[in-house]
Parts: sequence; C-alpha cells; structure tokens
Amino acid sequence: MLQLRVARTRRVALIGLAGALAFSMSACAESERGSGGGEGGTFVFGSAGAPAHFDPFFASDGETFRVTRQIYENLVGLKPGTAELEPELATEWEGSEDGKTWTFQLQEGVTFHDGTPFNAEAVCANFERMYNQTGAGASSATAYYWTNNFGGFADDDKDSLYESCSATGEHTVEMTLTRFTADFPTMLSQDAFSMQSPTAMEEYDANGIEAQGDSFVFPEYARQHPTGTGPFTFDSYDEANGTVTLKRNDDYWGEKAKLNTLIFRAIPDETARKQALEAGDIDGYDFPSPSDWAALEDAGFKVEIRDPFNILYLGITQKNNPALKDLKVRQALAHAIDREALVSSIMPENSEVATQMYPDTVDGYAEDVQKYPHDPDKAKQLLAEAGHEDLTVELWWPTQVTRPYLPNPQAVFGALREDLEQVGITVEPISKPWNGGYTDGIEEARAQLFLLGWTGDINSPDNFLGSFFNDPEGQFYTAGSPWGEQLSQELKDALATVDDAEREAKYQEINRKLMSEYLPAIPLSHSPPALVLAPEVEGLVPSPLTKEEFATVSIAE
Repeated sequence: MLQLRVARTRRVALIGLAGALAFSMSACAESERGSGGGEGGTFVFGSAGAPAHFDPFFASDGETFRVTRQIYENLVGLKPGTAELEPELATEWEGSEDGKTWTFQLQEGVTFHDGTPFNAEAVCANFERMYNQTGAGASSATAYYWTNNFGGFADDDKDSLYESCSATGEHTVEMTLTRFTADFPTMLSQDAFSMQSPTAMEEYDANGIEAQGDSFVFPEYARQHPTGTGPFTFDSYDEANGTVTLKRNDDYWGEKAKLNTLIFRAIPDETARKQALEAGDIDGYDFPSPSDWAALEDAGFKVEIRDPFNILYLGITQKNNPALKDLKVRQALAHAIDREALVSSIMPENSEVATQMYPDTVDGYAEDVQKYPHDPDKAKQLLAEAGHEDLTVELWWPTQVTRPYLPNPQAVFGALREDLEQVGITVEPISKPWNGGYTDGIEEARAQLFLLGWTGDINSPDNFLGSFFNDPEGQFYTAGSPWGEQLSQELKDALATVDDAEREAKYQEINRKLMSEYLPAIPLSHSPPALVLAPEVEGLVPSPLTKEEFATVSIAE
C-alpha cells in the first residue's frame, strides 16, 4: 500500500512538521495521557508523516490510511496479523457461477457516527458515489484505488469493472460487475473502499474536490467531518504540528475500543521519533531503524517485527536513457548489484534477497525464474556486448523518508552506487525529498534508475504486478519498449482467468518473462518492518500489510 503515494502515485505522503518539533511534546505529554492504567487513557503514536486528509476514497498514502482505518470500516476485513479475508460490515457474501454478481449480507444494528443507519442503501450510495465521480475526482491522481481496481467512471470511456449496486433488502446488497476478476471481493478490504456516511458526505460536500495547479483542494468533509462506523470518532486535527486526535466511539456496534483517546503525531525524522519515545512523549512509533532494534529492546521497549510482505526494487525507466532499453544493459545492472551484501549489511535482520517482484507467499510465485547472481565480470561483458562500456546513469534516491522496504535510503543508494561504479558505470546521483519531487518525478517517468518499493494492500499478484505494469506510461514507462503493451495485456488476461490453476500458471509465466525477457526492474529485497512500543502498551497486533488497528490497545498500570 503503494506505499509511495502522492497525487497520481501510490506512495506515502510525508507532509507535516519537521523532526525537531518532536521535542516540543514533553510539556503536554502527561496531561494528554491521562492518569488511569489498563483500559481508558490516551495512546500517542509517532507517525512517519501527516495525513493528506481524512476521506479514504480520495487517499493513496499510508499515513492517511493509518488514521482513517480507525474511523471507518469495510464490507470485508482482514484477520488481525494476517492478509486473510474475514467478515467486517458484511457478515457473509456469495458470488454467482460466472463471478459477476455478488450478494452481501450486512451486519444489523450498525450506525454511522452521525446516527445515519448503515444498511444496503448506504452501501450502494457509497459505490454510486465512487463510480459517478466527475471533474477532479475522476482521475487516478485523486481516486487512485478506484482507477487501479475498478477502472473507469460512469462518464468516461474507460471500461469499468463496476456495473451496479442494488439494495435487495434492508441488509442485503447485490453488486454486479462487468467481468470476472480474481481479486473480488478481496479488493474491498482496501481502506479506500471503506463505508462512509451518505448524510455527512452530502452535508459537507464530500465530492467537492478542486484542482489547483498540480495539487488538489479537498472539501470540508475530508478535512473536518470524516464519518464512519468504526471504533473511534474524529475529534480534531492540528495541522500546524501534524497532530490528529480521535475519541472512543461509545456507541460502537462491536467490541468497544479500550482507549479513551488515540493521538497520531507526525514526526518525519526517525531519530526524532526514537528520542520522543525515550523521553516519554509518545507511546510508540513506526519504522525504527534496524540498527536501533537491539538497543531499544535492551532499554525495555517492545520491538514488534512484522512478517515481510513487500518488495524493494531498483526501477528502470524505458524513456530517458536509450541505453537502458537494451536488455543486456539491464541484465548487466542486475549482475553488478551485490544483493546478498545489501541484505546482510543494511537491511533488517531476517530480510531476504528478492528474485522476483513479490514475496513467495503470493500466488503465482515461480521458483524457476532467471537469477542474477553478483558477477562484476559478467556485468562488464554484457555492457561491452551492448556497446555501453562507458555507461552513465542517473540514480534517484529519496530523502526525508523511512519506508517499510527502505529503512535507510541513503545507505542503500550508497551500496548500489558502489556496486555500479565497480563495473565501470558512472552514477549521477539525484536526491529529492519523498514528498518534494521524488514520488511525482518517478510516477511521471522522469527518472532513469530509481529506488522504490511496495507493501501489498492485499494478498494478490495483481496488487503487485498490476500496480507496477498495468499502465505502460507509468513509472517504468514500458511504453518505450516493444513488450510494454504485451505485458499489460498478459496481466489483464491473468486477472480475468476464472480457473485457479490456470491463473496460477499464467502468473508464474509472467514472473519468468519479467526476469528474463522484460526485466523492467531489479528486485532487491523483502524486509520485515518493525514498530516499537513503550513497555506498558498492550494489545497491538502487528500487520504484515502495516494495517494496524488500535482499538485493542491498552495502557497497563
């Protein structure tokens, strides 16, 4: 969950206060936490960035979803600590034989935070709202997850997966698709498709998004009135210091949250997050540096290590450097990189060298893909055969960011640069702030080589490969190659294959081609990201998708 989402991208926005502001927390820490142990009290979490807004449909960044996940719920959810599907606002669902018509039975007795009943009409109002977006709302820049999963909107010419939604009973929904897709209904577990109050969306003009230059202005609903059915309600957002305050929903239909108050405080700098935890200003934070894990545990903190469900890769854009269109040059890059050394010296403990573009827990993983062991002589030979012994490349790497798959961007960049220079490649470094030109530049295919990654939103090969390569004009600009359209079509065909075994075989063949005939990127590693908690924090279940829910958290005596 791209994790790299800004504008049209799927990466994590890092908006908000500078790391230095972490040290201004001490004065109010005690009063915010409250005095009671066990249930109740306040939990303060140090986030890696501030949310963009609070309307999940128009969101694509992890820090927004970290907050909205506590406010809203989906028809289908994920079993805590896993990527396995389970009921949430829908109690059960059943698909037709052709996979195009789905019937959902809904939870009864559920209301949105504003008192609006959650029922079949509310569900259909949500999907009709998504499908009928126009203007600024009807683009991948704002509705990334809709366009990536459902395709087009009602008023455009693009083929949409969504056809209709009908309330066939007060708590029964029938949803019709235009075609079969292997990812439905699993895709509905993604945060962007959570259920929102139709009453609040209408009252506060939820669809009133406006384009303003290269950015967007979001309406009052997204900024001040997010309204879901979840265990926490929205209280306030202090944009000046990146602090979001949520309160327990005492009218929640399920098991109520143990905390009275949940606060997310944006602290982009990882060192500042660590110092804030050590000072007692926050109760936990995400993405501690792997080099700090042992020291944090020795100091009594809880380091919770998630299972790896991500990929770090060296992307190759088929647009700005003609030499990179040559397969032999891309293969030379792959042989030049010492991924074993990268994983053992820089990445977290228990990281793995990646041989393809997603981990082996995802369907379609092929054990027999072409491998690229570290071989500088082979790299030099391939460059010579391609006539590019004097190759010069721009290598982009991000600043002001820590990602689950990229815990130390500068160190990873330094290792890759050294490897490439050892085979005679001249590296021109390009560093940009993650939310200050890096992600936009990559998604607009302005880079040549670049560091990026992805944490899966759902357990699906298309969630990885389709997100990367469905759009031939995306970050890899495969439109600049003779195989870009072919790869895009192969992915669409695989996703539309009904038979499980046949679909599995198609994805395995795609993975083989990606590593032999295409090689649009060089997979580097799968790493287990961690989060760290104060000793008295109990009940938080780490998610391999970094989709933690905080309703189960309590503060011990």
